Amino acid sequence: MAMQQTPKISSQPSRWLLSLLLLTILLLTLIPSLRLLIEALKDWHLLGDSTFAQVLQQPSTWRAFSRSLYTSGLGTLIALCLGSLFAFSVTLTNIRAKTALVFCFMLPMMIPPQVTALSWLQLMGPGSPLLNTLGLAPALGSPQPLYSAEGIAMLLGIQHAPLVFLALRTSLIHLPGDLIEAARLSGARQHQIWLDIILPLTRNGLIAGTSIAFVSALGNFGIPAMLGIPASYYVLPTLIYQKMSGFGPSVLPEMASLSVLIGLLALIGIQIQQYAAQKGRFRLLGNSSKAQSFDLKRGRVGLEAALWLVISLILMAPLLALMTSSLVPALGVPLTWETLTFSAYDEMVSRQGMTRRAFSNSLLLSISAALLLMVLSILIANSLRKSSAKVSTWLLSSIEIPYALPGVVLAIACILLFAKPLPFINLALYGTLWIIFIAYLARFLSVALKPVLASINEMDPSLEEAAQIAGASPSRRLIDIVLPLIAPAVGAGGLLVFLTSVNELTVSALLWSAGRETLGVLIFNLDESGDSILAAAIAVLVVLMVFVLMMLLSLCARYLPKGVVPWQS
Repeated sequence: MAMQQTPKISSQPSRWLLSLLLLTILLLTLIPSLRLLIEALKDWHLLGDSTFAQVLQQPSTWRAFSRSLYTSGLGTLIALCLGSLFAFSVTLTNIRAKTALVFCFMLPMMIPPQVTALSWLQLMGPGSPLLNTLGLAPALGSPQPLYSAEGIAMLLGIQHAPLVFLALRTSLIHLPGDLIEAARLSGARQHQIWLDIILPLTRNGLIAGTSIAFVSALGNFGIPAMLGIPASYYVLPTLIYQKMSGFGPSVLPEMASLSVLIGLLALIGIQIQQYAAQKGRFRLLGNSSKAQSFDLKRGRVGLEAALWLVISLILMAPLLALMTSSLVPALGVPLTWETLTFSAYDEMVSRQGMTRRAFSNSLLLSISAALLLMVLSILIANSLRKSSAKVSTWLLSSIEIPYALPGVVLAIACILLFAKPLPFINLALYGTLWIIFIAYLARFLSVALKPVLASINEMDPSLEEAAQIAGASPSRRLIDIVLPLIAPAVGAGGLLVFLTSVNELTVSALLWSAGRETLGVLIFNLDESGDSILAAAIAVLVVLMVFVLMMLLSLCARYLPKGVVPWQS
């Protein structure tokens, strides 16, 4: 009697779905970058007379280049110091309230850079309502100390210190505990263990965190714009913004060349980060959390006080200043019972059509992008799980490009791609919300995909194999088996996309037009036009929204793979 054969389990995704996903990723990630490169190098045969060569010959280019390196480099050093302090303290010591410390330390990274800059501007200088309330404000006419290269660097360091923290914490969590325990049994002192074992083994984590912090600082627009433009201190992103604002689309070839220059710098940093991350994967085994915990004894209270003091200086004081500024009638007025007013909030809600429009535009764009990217992330993650390693690596690298490169580079690429009406359908996207929406899809696809990919890779493949043996179609298996298991990660990815896109400025600063303002653009424009009180009121609501969303993600953390929520252990 012939034996009944078990149906062969297909490990390949359907060809039409994979082809459709490949086309989608190509349109969102590679084509804008290729269009930018073509525009920058289209007249390369002219050599010294080409647009790219002329851009390199301009003094303003190298001045902005050197300033970008200086502010990003100094900011990275500040981020390295802060991120290392918190990563080593939280991971390797017995301090208390670690979850609260990490949450507070991560909050500046989630707050939009323009809000960070605005809060610090309200904290320092002669016009600070908080300092005037406390009687500590400098004399009228004193310069604003943040309008400087060092002021920009300080805020860049605070904004991107959590990136160093995340990279270094990953290395510290995977330290071989048995090796540390062996050193202790051999009589090694704590400082010897730090110098001889911990620092060498976490070197690559430090390099990776430093590299990604530098790349992020290099592409940051909000902080250099709000602190540098008033002082005519231009870095590469703000130089592009200034020229686009002053001369319009006629300078697009020149802007493409500047964008390629920023992109090359960013790619160097990304390559260093990826190399360090790969080298930092330990082959040693060990799983003793006690061996990795240093008992500080009486020094614990001092370290805890120092960490909370840092949190107070980099987070609580600026936010308190921002809130104070939103409750006074004008800058420089101290907050008292007589001066307390909610007029800025009333104006924001009832009398500012532009405010309502910016809120609705941002909510529409961010919610739509989050929902669509949630669907795409499910399909892409499910296909990548069944694809070959070569295809998966290529697709993931392509998806990372728009998120890794500075936002201003993506914005210029989108302008070049959609400056003319689309062929065949004669639809013009430039000057509409559609161009911002497409840029959001390209930039935040990686954000939505990572938690879904982490969750789907933890699934037991036997569940889907059993359903296929029972005759379930690929779509039925996806809906009935895969989707319920990865639903928390899909939701977390959608929340992360919404959180990062609703206040986005770097991309939309170059893509918005009249009537299509976003929240990030609105805060920037209000501060630039001198209406800082209204900008502060809007920024307070933005911070509150960020806080609520982060708390919501924290509540969902127990249902998610480790690492999906950055501020959770």
